[in-house]
Amino acid sequence: MSGSVDVLKVFIYAFITALATGLGALPFAVVKRFKRRYLGLANAIAAGLMITASFSLINEGVSYSLVRTLVGVLAGLGFIILSHELLHGHEDIHLGILSGADARKVLIIIGVMVAHSFAEGIGVGVSFGGGEKFGTFISLAIAVHNIPEGLAVALVMVPRGVSWIWAGLWAIFTSLPQPLMAVPAYVFVEIFKPFLPVGLGFAAGAMLWIAFSELLSDALKDTSSQMVATAVTLSVIAMTLFQVLIK
Repeated sequence: MSGSVDVLKVFIYAFITALATGLGALPFAVVKRFKRRYLGLANAIAAGLMITASFSLINEGVSYSLVRTLVGVLAGLGFIILSHELLHGHEDIHLGILSGADARKVLIIIGVMVAHSFAEGIGVGVSFGGGEKFGTFISLAIAVHNIPEGLAVALVMVPRGVSWIWAGLWAIFTSLPQPLMAVPAYVFVEIFKPFLPVGLGFAAGAMLWIAFSELLSDALKDTSSQMVATAVTLSVIAMTLFQVLIK
């Protein structure tokens, strides 16, 4: 095992990053009702957040390996297309109070965010291999970064009738792979490190497809293209600024 950081401490820090994802649902404790056009705006904002996060993941992955990152992007793209085809046409799908197309959409997004969290969990574990201070910094940065990701999940779920509490719990669920992967990634840091850019690319490829194929497509059905473009642009600006400030 590299370094001398207590394994329990690695798990606790990674678990905190998962809990932080649930904070993204808190704004919906105030916002209770949604008109149809607001659902379109919510989808557009979620798409902007995911697009920005995707390119951030790709950029981070490239710093490790360009080839492995791009392989991951292609693998993520293939995975999400296959998953969509397998789920398409199944009207009997249920997820809590959701069913049919809404349940499929939310299920795919949850799956993508879970896959994304595996890569982030490896990132936490690998960072602790560089020492406790560095691992703590990376963990806190990921925790803060997870808040808008939880918001993206809530933006898809709450306007479709899911309570903000359940949306927050589902957001936390999408990040549970982080503490589960952080410990083995720390213990076997040299084994897990080469897989990090693949995981980052995989999550980015899947998230980009979701943003363009599902979220933006639905947004354009519920509100004007001008409003969608404005919402996406502003969310990209906000997410970019947020990412810069936490570095």
